Formats: sequence, structure tokens, C-alpha cells
Amino acid sequence: MLDLTIAQKTVVTKRISEFLLVSGDGEPLPSYSPGAHIDVMTTAGARSYSLVDWPQDSGNSYRIAVQQEENGDGGSRHMHSLDQGAAISATAPKNDFELIDGTKPVALVAGGIGITPLISMATQMTAQGREFAFHYAGRSADVMAYLDPLRTTFGDRFTPHFDDAKTLNLPALMGGLTNHAVYICGPKGMIDAARDAAENAGIAAGDIHVELFSTGKAESGDRGFEIEVASTGQIIPVAADQTIIEALEAAGLDPLYDCARGDCGICQTAVISGTPDHRDVVLSQTERDSGTVMQICVSRAASDRLVLDL
Repeated sequence: MLDLTIAQKTVVTKRISEFLLVSGDGEPLPSYSPGAHIDVMTTAGARSYSLVDWPQDSGNSYRIAVQQEENGDGGSRHMHSLDQGAAISATAPKNDFELIDGTKPVALVAGGIGITPLISMATQMTAQGREFAFHYAGRSADVMAYLDPLRTTFGDRFTPHFDDAKTLNLPALMGGLTNHAVYICGPKGMIDAARDAAENAGIAAGDIHVELFSTGKAESGDRGFEIEVASTGQIIPVAADQTIIEALEAAGLDPLYDCARGDCGICQTAVISGTPDHRDVVLSQTERDSGTVMQICVSRAASDRLVLDL
């Protein structure tokens, strides 16, 4: 864990504040690559925030942006209650959304607060002289973070899209990006639509990279079900307000997982029988339709029991 201090807090929009974090004990901060995040400890538990890099940053601090969610569980409200000088605890940077080296041009597609990790990617590619296009969609200009710095820094490579003017046409956009690697970050609905558009445009699955900028939430109508562990025959109940991961851990198992958002793929598990209720952003539509694999951190069961290859 890292001991950090808020060196500066800046209001970005009515709901978004930026926090510049420095080492609280004077030790050098661990380095990281574009797309990385830190998990900050809040009163509601650990919350993941992507690290934002601009070309002028010195490298001896971390920059994050936090959007306050009025209907959330309190993590973002806790962050917004903090002021300059406050101490926080966070993990060292982790990266489940790595920008892959190569010569292929890149398209960055952000929705809402999902802009943050893509800024770091654009900064690195600018320094490398790598070709990229940067698209940022939001409801209106007043709720979108960093519009002026993005325009100034990335020039004609950056294109904003405003729902109250003209909604971003994802099929048309993806149709023009068939030779690109695509990195998508934002809310789940936007990611699902963008990924579907990319797949339908013929962009290879290996060139589509996503990160979900929210945690999994219970949905109306969620019900309990059972997990059968194929290797032992153990039956584990999963409550309506419980994830599969939580149920497995409560039963004494130690499942492998990381993001708990359904976007890193680490918890992917084979399904031997039963019908998954997919809620991730990792699997392609073909993989979902097969019913043979699922992300157990967020997905649930549409059947009474799932037999998993655990």
C-alpha cells in the first residue's frame, strides 16, 4: 500500500474533481504505463481510479479524476469530501488496460469519465509520433471533463461528440476504423454498443480493448442461484445481493480475480452446464452465445444452477 497526500484538488466540472497525489512519506512513487489505475481506500471500500498523464506532467505525482455518483455507495462522495492536505491510502498502480506497442494506428473512444486512461494513452502516442484518433462522447459539453485541454493538447486528432447536439454514430465511426486497434472506456451501455459496432464493422476481436468505468451493480429482479464446483461436487448458494466471487470466498474457496468490474478477464471460468447471465464487457457476442464461458466477478445465472470448471 502507498501513503499518499492530496497536493491539489481542482474542480473540473460540477460532478468531477481532480486530485493531484504525492508521496506521503517522501519515497519515490512506483512507475506505471498508460491505462494503469490505483485502488484508493474509501469509507465504502477500495475504488479504482485511472491515472491521468498530460505531456507537461513531471512524473513525481499521480493524477486522478473522480466523478461524484449521487446514487452510488459512497466511495465517490468520500473522495469529494477530502481537501488538499488529506492523507489517503492506495495500492501501487495496476494495469488491466495496457496500450499495446505496434505500428497499427489507434482509435481511442471514451464515454463520460472514461476519458481518463485514454488521455494517458494519447500523451504517450503523441510523444512516440504514433498515429491515433481520439473520440470523446458525452451528454453535453458542460458535463465533459477536460474539453479545452484536450483540444489544445491533441489538436485535430481529438473529436468531441455531444448527445444534445448530435449523438455519436458508433456504426459509422467503427466502419472507418477497420485498420485500427480500438480502445474503449466508459459506462457499460456505451461499451456494449461500441464493441458491437466494432465487431459488426469487421474489426478483429484482438484489436478491440475495453475498460469499464464502473463497478457491477445489482439489477432489479436478481435472484439467488447455486454454483456447483465441478472438481468436488460442492454446492454453493449465491444470494440475490451477492456475487459469485463473494459466495465462493464465503465458502472458503480462493478464486482468481482482479477488477471485479467484468473487464479484465482474469476471473474467466468455463461453464460445464447451466445458463450464464452475462454482465461483463470482455466476451464477444459469439462467446456469450456459446454459454461455455463467463466472468464470475459480475455475471450471474439465468438457470437455477451453474456447474463451473473450478
